[in-house]
Amino acid sequence: MTKKIETDWQTFIKFWVVPLIILGVLFVLYKALVGLIIIGVSILLALALKPLVRKVNNFFTKHFGKDKKHQTLSAVFTYLIVVLVIGAILAIVGPVVVNETAKFVQNFPNTFETTFGGWEGINNFGKNIGINDLHHEITNTLNSLSNNLLGILGNNLVSSVSGIADIVMKVALTLILTLLFLLEGPGILNTVWDKLGGKDEDNKPIKVAKRVVSEMADVVSIYFSRQVIVAMIDGAAAMLIVFVLSLILGFSSSLAVPMGMITMTFYLIPMFGQFIGGTLVTLVLFFSSPLAALIFAIIYIVYAQIENNIISPKIQGNALHLQPVIILCAIVIGMYMFGLLGAIIAIPIAGCIRVLVDEYRNIKAARN
Repeated sequence: MTKKIETDWQTFIKFWVVPLIILGVLFVLYKALVGLIIIGVSILLALALKPLVRKVNNFFTKHFGKDKKHQTLSAVFTYLIVVLVIGAILAIVGPVVVNETAKFVQNFPNTFETTFGGWEGINNFGKNIGINDLHHEITNTLNSLSNNLLGILGNNLVSSVSGIADIVMKVALTLILTLLFLLEGPGILNTVWDKLGGKDEDNKPIKVAKRVVSEMADVVSIYFSRQVIVAMIDGAAAMLIVFVLSLILGFSSSLAVPMGMITMTFYLIPMFGQFIGGTLVTLVLFFSSPLAALIFAIIYIVYAQIENNIISPKIQGNALHLQPVIILCAIVIGMYMFGLLGAIIAIPIAGCIRVLVDEYRNIKAARN
């Protein structure tokens, strides 16, 4: 016995058309994910630069009078300063790391002889742990490792070149979009509010939306600006430590500034950046003086505890109002979703989510 089921168009649309539309939208978003990430990062960078743009604009207003052109000039000037600073860091740090590595390779035989007693000392150590010819074992392992590495590099050379070109293109797009958002972002946002009825003083939903968006923008700006301040202090401390060690142990004091730049740059990565920066500086110092590397690592670890427990909390001032466990969870999620970039933007995004949670009642009340 068959039964005929009748349905109306609304039910058909609800159970078939709407799910298909949702799947289509999700598919389009997935295909455009890289582009959306670039746009999102550009917006975050523009918001991060907002406090500096405001200060530059206040400077122009104070000395040259109030003018609408000053806002555009301030944005361009700030952007150029940041780009030049990043370029200067790469130009200073890159050659130093390369030179120190080359110097280490050149002086490695002497360092190896004085530190470990040469291969004879290595073999004596091997006999103490039950390996008769440790020299032979190490040589075979290094040869195998080098052959495998050369094979991997040879197989992936073309893909590596294309990958580098892809990264350069993404960085260029991010820089261009950041500048455009700095210049045109406020105007676009004001136009959106006006189209949604922002000029109507009785439009409560728009008022709440404006306040929420403004608070989220402030969260991003405050986080990045204060993170940069702490990073600069961290870099200055590392630079001072390296400079003092160079005077005491006799290696080149020209390493001080690049090492400070390394720690300052990597400190911008939440939670793990300080460890990465300190480790890199320790390795570079090891190329010049193993003793200096050891002393730096000890002093920097002690300083890191002071910075993390006293300096950073005072400057950050718990501005984001997020518990440490939430911050760590946000970083882990961001890192596994989008890698290093995800770890950097995870905390401000978590702060924006916190704003939405805090304003949930007001948002809900405004909709009714």
